[in-house]
Amino acid sequence: MKTDKRFDTIVIHHGYDTKDHLGSLSVPIFQTSTFTFASAEQGEARFAGQEEGYIYSRLANPTVRALEEKVACLEGGEAALAFSSGMAAVSAVLMALTKTNDHIICSQGVYGCTFGLLQLLKNKYHISHDFCAMETEEELRQLIRPETVCIYVETPINPTMKLVDLQMVANVAKEYGIAVVVDNTFCSPYLQRPLSLGCDIVIHSATKYIGGHGDVIAGIAVGTKEKMTEIAKTTQKDVGGVLSPFDAWLLLRGIKTLAVRMERHCDNAEKIVEHLKRHPRVANVYYPADPSHRDYSIYEKQMKRGGGLISFEIQGTKADAQRFLNHLQLVHIAVSLGDTETLIQHPATMTHAVVPEEERKKMGISDSLLRLSVGLEAWEDVWGDLEQALHQL
Repeated sequence: MKTDKRFDTIVIHHGYDTKDHLGSLSVPIFQTSTFTFASAEQGEARFAGQEEGYIYSRLANPTVRALEEKVACLEGGEAALAFSSGMAAVSAVLMALTKTNDHIICSQGVYGCTFGLLQLLKNKYHISHDFCAMETEEELRQLIRPETVCIYVETPINPTMKLVDLQMVANVAKEYGIAVVVDNTFCSPYLQRPLSLGCDIVIHSATKYIGGHGDVIAGIAVGTKEKMTEIAKTTQKDVGGVLSPFDAWLLLRGIKTLAVRMERHCDNAEKIVEHLKRHPRVANVYYPADPSHRDYSIYEKQMKRGGGLISFEIQGTKADAQRFLNHLQLVHIAVSLGDTETLIQHPATMTHAVVPEEERKKMGISDSLLRLSVGLEAWEDVWGDLEQALHQL
């Protein structure tokens, strides 16, 4: 979906015309389960796909549609689908792309529930997967089989902040006719647009930066109209993980400030990184926009700024990491991200606890690793809290 407007304008205006809704400046909440037909013939035509129009809110809803059109435009896609959670979006997309005995290649390190879904697909439906660092074309090619149908990528990877060169992956995938799916949650479309780099489908946990206020659970998938229609008619409609009109309205409200919020998240994160790197109790800091980051050259190619997520390792054990967390006063211990509040969590025992210890180590998730989602507070206050908790060690 193309427009001549800039990002900051699209997030506020695209996908909704006040003239279509009695001049209401805000998108109305169509809080209805079903829609009436003017005649039996109209009902037949809509079910047959011969006439545009709404039937039932599990299939489509005007408030949800406004959100989908806006996010599709922000990502540079033709169409989008909204789901009841990020994992509903991930599962619907992967189920739509695969069948029994197919194969998925996945980036080395993913969200814990995505890892769990891959295991479920393997155990129940014999859909196998391999993890790959995706650092070179060669290692990617070595894992491709005749039955490989999807390459699934997180970048930055949760929670290690490792980056994957999306253009490189897309170029290899196109040679074999394999779909590339990218979880773009950590960046939002403001910082990174995978479709413009040759990828096929973008997924978001809209709970995070798109919503931005910690008050809604939602997911989004963006791609071609053909692929989104296929998913809508199969794994979204029949599995049923659809977004409610009210939750869509909350996201429409939150997304209007996405550009402004992302700039502040990045500003704050950069300041916190500077101070963490200088602290004697911090062993390693991982942030994409840090010139010392091992994947900084990839960052320069595909990201606008570094985002609001920082991972860092303290010098110590799991007990030390937990002691540090327990001394925080302003920063909340919580597993989400992208909120106005600064949040911190311990991946090994929280978001990635489902991942076996051996796999966690391969992913680079140590017992001393912490993931910090920097919020919109004054950065000096956030750092003051982190510093006093580090001092307790």
